[in-house]
Amino acid sequence: MDKLILETKKINKYFHDPVTNQVLKEISFKMKVGEFVSVVGKSGCGKSTLLYILSTMDTDYQGQLVLDGTLMTGKSDRELSQVRNEKIGFVFQFHYLLPEFSVLQNVMLPGLKLARLESDEVEQNAIEHLKSLGIGHLAGKKASQISGGEKQRVAIARALINQPLIVMGDEPTGNLDRKNSDIVFDIFHQLAADTGQALLIVTHDHEFAERTDRIIEMDDGRIVNGGT
Repeated sequence: MDKLILETKKINKYFHDPVTNQVLKEISFKMKVGEFVSVVGKSGCGKSTLLYILSTMDTDYQGQLVLDGTLMTGKSDRELSQVRNEKIGFVFQFHYLLPEFSVLQNVMLPGLKLARLESDEVEQNAIEHLKSLGIGHLAGKKASQISGGEKQRVAIARALINQPLIVMGDEPTGNLDRKNSDIVFDIFHQLAADTGQALLIVTHDHEFAERTDRIIEMDDGRIVNGGT
């Protein structure tokens, strides 16, 4: 697919504590629908900072961010919150599940917040996502009762509940062993192939990155490779 899902135009980012430090420098790149892209680089090179800007959670930057053909730069917090709920799914290194809630309840939460569907439809979709990830049998268990690899799959199901156009991940395999990392990669790869969802994953796992469609390499706040 040739349609663009994400585009950045000369994004610069500064931190001002205690002195001014430029952490992102002239970041420009494009992503297409269904593309599976990894972002790699040494710790401190700006990968996670960039991801938080791309996810619209950080609005303190210079330059432009375009998502699904719409300029995000300058939108209100309320508008950006709606965009995140509708169009972006998140998977982080730490799954951030609510331990006192069931697996099913955790997956349903973003769908209930968006309120695009009735609660019974959200529940059915959540069950289907859990089944597709091989963890349907865990729906009734509390999140605190399942393994780390299972928790990350629950987090992926939660990220998918609103059928986002793009899934963003910040070290989603960082706490997983190789077997579970491979499971997560296979899930992501299948998503891109079957649904056309774009995936943008920040990772230190070079085996993971080498299997993606494209690697964007960062160094000292700049894209030095793969930023076409």
